[in-house]
Amino acid sequence: MQSLALIENWPVPTAAAAVVRADGTVLGAHGPTAHRFPLASVTKPLAAYAALVAYEEGAIELDEPAGPEGATVRHLLAHTSGLAFDEHRTTSEPGTRRLYSNAGFEVLGDHIAKATDIAFGEYLRQAVLEPLGMTSTALDGSPAKDGVSTVDDLVRFAAEVQAPRLLDPRTVAEAMTVQYPGTKGVLPGYRHQNPNDWGLGFEIRDHKSPHWTGSSSSPRTFGHFGQAGTFLWVDPDAGVACVALTDRAFGPWAAEVWPPFTDAVLAEL
Repeated sequence: MQSLALIENWPVPTAAAAVVRADGTVLGAHGPTAHRFPLASVTKPLAAYAALVAYEEGAIELDEPAGPEGATVRHLLAHTSGLAFDEHRTTSEPGTRRLYSNAGFEVLGDHIAKATDIAFGEYLRQAVLEPLGMTSTALDGSPAKDGVSTVDDLVRFAAEVQAPRLLDPRTVAEAMTVQYPGTKGVLPGYRHQNPNDWGLGFEIRDHKSPHWTGSSSSPRTFGHFGQAGTFLWVDPDAGVACVALTDRAFGPWAAEVWPPFTDAVLAEL
């Protein structure tokens, strides 16, 4: 895909990208796709998928208590637990605001580790990474932000999310469904959004503006971006997913080049 070559114009030292269909067919790739990049918050969809495996295995329930009083696993996954962004303190009642929270995912990881008696990074490896052949991906630290991976590995994950083998498709459909509809909140880097729609560990584009995906991305598009200059989106209407990893921190440069890049990818399909 010629559109992927646009990453050569990004003001970053290193970048790689790929587009993949649900059946695992890679439609195009560009750059060092085997290079390992820090994922930052693109770690969260991987952690969320492991949490959903734990749910299907019966280790946890989505609506069982977890985190602050009154909060559940579902609240933690949907960023509505009331926990602050990067501090383990409560700033609102569960379910009332979309407070994007790294702390929430760290509490979630601890909760699953206690329920399974397996360190969360190891549980992620056993539940998701190993079955998908993601041999270059690892989590040593926070389930919110400390993953490391490659484009080659993440296209495997992106194919899985589109056509689940590790999970019941109904579970994945729930994860891509808006949780606590109508909830307002700040989308990091993109101001206050009303509503700020989110699924279970995956952000849902809906009609947010501004946004890091493209103007032609369908409202059903879901995924995540990271402060390491990384993103993964899935557009169910287009039938593809796209992964792009860089080694420059997210900033105005990304907000400028990512949307037209996504539009170019979708236009080429």
